[in-house]
Amino acid sequence: MMKRILTVLAFYLTGLLAGCGTPNDPESIMGDDGGYKIVSKCATSAFAQDVVVKDTVAYLSQGEGGLGVINISNPAKPKIISTIIDIRGYSYKIALYDSVIFLASGTFGVTYVNISNPNNPIFIHNDRTISPAKDFEFFSNFMFVATSEEGVRIADLTYLTYPETRGTLVTSGFAQGIVATQDSVYLIAACGEAGLAFYDFSQVKSTGGWGSYYPVGLIDLPGYAENLAINLSLKYAYVACGTAGLIIVDFSDSSSAKIVGSYNTGGYAKEVFYRNNKLYITTELRGLQIIDVSNVSAPVRIGTVQTQFAKGVTADDKYIYVADENEGLVIISIPH
Repeated sequence: MMKRILTVLAFYLTGLLAGCGTPNDPESIMGDDGGYKIVSKCATSAFAQDVVVKDTVAYLSQGEGGLGVINISNPAKPKIISTIIDIRGYSYKIALYDSVIFLASGTFGVTYVNISNPNNPIFIHNDRTISPAKDFEFFSNFMFVATSEEGVRIADLTYLTYPETRGTLVTSGFAQGIVATQDSVYLIAACGEAGLAFYDFSQVKSTGGWGSYYPVGLIDLPGYAENLAINLSLKYAYVACGTAGLIIVDFSDSSSAKIVGSYNTGGYAKEVFYRNNKLYITTELRGLQIIDVSNVSAPVRIGTVQTQFAKGVTADDKYIYVADENEGLVIISIPH
């Protein structure tokens, strides 16, 4: 542990001297990069865990280092523009809704930050009643927070910076991730060792989120279900399952969901982002992997970009943004 801390400290000090920009050292690629190239890296003040992007700004949750804000208007030369470090708890996942950043701060619940002015983010408050916070979903004026052994907590967003906590989606495992299908049918929770749980959103909506809601469908999965993304048009869920890699689930019938594909990532599959039949999946020590899922029964890895400890990921049409625990923000170009 001490060796890793010293290594990370050395890296951070080097990053501060060199600043943010194009990396000087050649990347060690596991297999073909498929044309996906690192454009730049930006060392952060603490361990980057997750990332969201709005316009030309990237926001990173940074563990004990709170929130980092980076200007990415020039992806080749990202620049840190502000930070908030006096946030209690360990900031894991991050979400953006309207002009508010939400940080999942574990046992310290949910932290709210106003980012109307990215150059001067303002801490609003910390809500410890929703804990241990792990992940977020926002849908139909509700906030759903995966809270590990406490299931998925539901809050009303009428007052955005002070959501009203209501009921719970009851899970048999430790809720790690949550998504809502945009057709307003299902809420799907990644429940760690218990796989996936499916909930009827109409029940939540009809009762205003007041109550305890039980799954209408369950599926056990290999590994530990950490995070998921969905392809709604084909009713597929793509699940990052830790040491089991990527697992693809057909939920066209939630009461009888089934595994239809898988891919062994080799690393610990942590977070997944879906876009245009491509999956961007972080695998910690094995970096970022790009997987073509046009054929769900036979996924194909089309690129690997080696980073030191890839945790969070998001993407737009041109770039992939990776929150790397050791390297900070890594920006990767998408081949066209």
